[in-house]
Amino acid sequence: MKPQAAELLYNGAVAGVLRRSGLQYSFRYEAAYLQGAQAAISLTLPKWPEAFVSPVLFSFFYGLLAEGVAKQIQCRELKIDERDHFTRLLRTAHTETIGAVTVREISPAV
Repeated sequence: MKPQAAELLYNGAVAGVLRRSGLQYSFRYEAAYLQGAQAAISLTLPKWPEAFVSPVLFSFFYGLLAEGVAKQIQCRELKIDERDHFTRLLRTAHTETIGAVTVREISPAV
């Protein structure tokens, strides 16, 4: 599985970077966001300079994904495996998410 990465925007400002590499996910806040007065993106991801690491997609990001029939339609139309939550996040959460958060795919660091 090739590495994938995305910028997480909170009210249009880059808050951090979410990465998938192999079977591991990580999220790290950007230094400028940490220094600012903006709130943490989630109670489960408080503002912290170290990376959060997980073997599964963080529940906060999973919560941005469509479910049920909408999920089936997205996966069929975008040709995404229904179990590939990260790719689905990258391909669908750049617009029309609930709340102030959007996700924008970026090139992963080599």
